[in-house]
Amino acid sequence: MSETRALGNTLFSLTKPRVVVLLQITAMCAILSHDLIKLNTVDGNTLENMFIVFIGGYLTAGGANCINMWYDRDIDPIMNRTSKRPLSVGEISPRAALTYGIMISIIGTIWLVKMANQVAAFWALFSILFYVFIYTIWLKRSSTQNIVIGGIAGSTPPVIGWCAAEGDLEISISTFREFINSIFEIGGYMPWFMFLLIFLWTPPHFWALALYRSEEYEKVGVPMLPNVKGKKRTLVEMKIYAIILILLSITAPLSYHEIDSWNEINFNINNSLIILNTMSLSIWYGLTVWKIDVMEEYDENDRMPSASHSFFVSLSYLAFMFIALVLSSVGFEGSLISLMIIVILISRNMKSRK
Repeated sequence: MSETRALGNTLFSLTKPRVVVLLQITAMCAILSHDLIKLNTVDGNTLENMFIVFIGGYLTAGGANCINMWYDRDIDPIMNRTSKRPLSVGEISPRAALTYGIMISIIGTIWLVKMANQVAAFWALFSILFYVFIYTIWLKRSSTQNIVIGGIAGSTPPVIGWCAAEGDLEISISTFREFINSIFEIGGYMPWFMFLLIFLWTPPHFWALALYRSEEYEKVGVPMLPNVKGKKRTLVEMKIYAIILILLSITAPLSYHEIDSWNEINFNINNSLIILNTMSLSIWYGLTVWKIDVMEEYDENDRMPSASHSFFVSLSYLAFMFIALVLSSVGFEGSLISLMIIVILISRNMKSRK
């Protein structure tokens, strides 16, 4: 029994459960927003879709993570952050880990085809292949933009969730144009807004961590931006992404409408609240990026305090952005509740920093 439990824990750890669960939460938010915007309700079908996407999303993302650990088994034992992973400590053989990763990836994709629809399954399969071949095998050890481009894979869960909630979406392969239309025209701009939000958030989030762990990446030959271009250049690029996130937040009201009806959107109180909510969060996070001091001394935990603070604030920022987007899907009342939550969050954070 103890051996079975140990194997179960190992297989579970191979999927990077904390990362995968966070990804699936963004997919759940997309499903909730879909039903609140289009159906004005959350019912049993909403919960069913959330269950379906969570299972399929966990299996596909977890499988990709297994394959990532298999490929990185030569460098993971050297880095402190990854030295205790199952393959690093010899809890499982590389062949078994690879087989397990491929197997649950296939099962997850088939699950989404059968239980959701073809387009949801397509984006899940796309994220697996992109994460494994484009990020892990190609870019991670060859380009300083590894995190930027690789972030595409981690940005797809809201798209998968929205597709599942949309219903019977099918992929058309009669012509290339129809194929493109079938995978991108999924009934709304909200999933693509969420996609862009995660994509633009990813570089400054991970670079904040890399600013004080650049030596580890350099030791294993991973060309993170700080150890190739320098910390000052990295901070400049982080600030650019922070500005783009603020600009993106201005477009948030568009995500609640069909693209072909954007010219009919009125500048009403609710849209003003949506902009206020998303901009407040983006400016709050952006200020933490602006306050990073690459010349400051490390703390007792061997961290750059300002960069570490920005890294952890970025987690709260993304979480509350998604909460705000879901609440605003309810309407004015939801936007107002969202504003109150954001005010409390930012004020408490500011007090804790004094």
